[in-house]
Amino acid sequence: MPNYQGVWSLTTQMQNRTGWPTFVPTRGLLFGGDNGSNVINTIQFIEIEKSGNSTDFGDLSAVSKGGAAVSSSTRAVYANIWTGGSYTNTIEYVTIATEGNSTDFGNYDITAASLGASSSSTRGVFAGGWDGSRKQGMYYITIASTGNSSTFGNLSAAASGLNSSSCGSTTRGLFSGGYTGSGYSTEIQYITIASTGNTTDFGDLTVGRYALDATSSSTRGVFFGGIDSAWRNVIDYVTIASTGNATDFGDMTQDIAYMGATSNKITGVSMGGRTSSAYNKTEIDQVTIASTGNATDFGDLTAGGSYTAGASSGHGGLS
Repeated sequence: MPNYQGVWSLTTQMQNRTGWPTFVPTRGLLFGGDNGSNVINTIQFIEIEKSGNSTDFGDLSAVSKGGAAVSSSTRAVYANIWTGGSYTNTIEYVTIATEGNSTDFGNYDITAASLGASSSSTRGVFAGGWDGSRKQGMYYITIASTGNSSTFGNLSAAASGLNSSSCGSTTRGLFSGGYTGSGYSTEIQYITIASTGNTTDFGDLTVGRYALDATSSSTRGVFFGGIDSAWRNVIDYVTIASTGNATDFGDMTQDIAYMGATSNKITGVSMGGRTSSAYNKTEIDQVTIASTGNATDFGDLTAGGSYTAGASSGHGGLS
């Protein structure tokens, strides 16, 4: 660090600012969605450290709903697409700091949509899925590279990713809830992201439900909303490094499901979603992950929608 002395003019300060640390805000991204009339290819972003509305980032290669996203601090990867008429095995990526359209990454092992997803700084793991039947398989990618996915292991039950949520720490990924075909699951499962293998039981949600979403700090996972016999506004949390049942955190601003969630490790955001009466909710809710309490308003999406996927440059899986 340069040794700056004396009293500076504003001009001198600007000339020497390269020796100072520069704050880089955490970007949260939201991919695709369904606005009730059309499936869309929009990518939007927010800066999580400051409340406000989303901004256009670019476009996916095709209209998409029901995909899932993982991210490092520099790159977000979006896997599998349901166009509203067909399922694909597409994987695409963007550089988070630079607005623009997505680029081809490779192919996913199965042709499906509605996955769950969790990631560390290096590896993204996608789980479950739906193509007319529920899928148990988990597959992984190396985020910094490009290429096709590889086999990781299996979920303990064939609940589709559309119906479950996921989050994680730097070492562990969690998948929760779902609809098994006969009931609403309370199950939380976990994996060690750096290894491969099947999930292990973690504990249970406070309410069995599907179509919830989740995000995390490095230590705590938070689960938003969902549906069982009714639309829910419930928020649960767990301590990721332990095992055990979830605890009530508070309530969302409305009963909602099919959102896209992410965080900057401090603030968790739930973006958009669907209620019992509307596919194209624009509201963004926020919570302070280390506390408990009800969600508050963050801002609004420029393009409301449900069946979206969230990612960020600073979520709880990043070191």
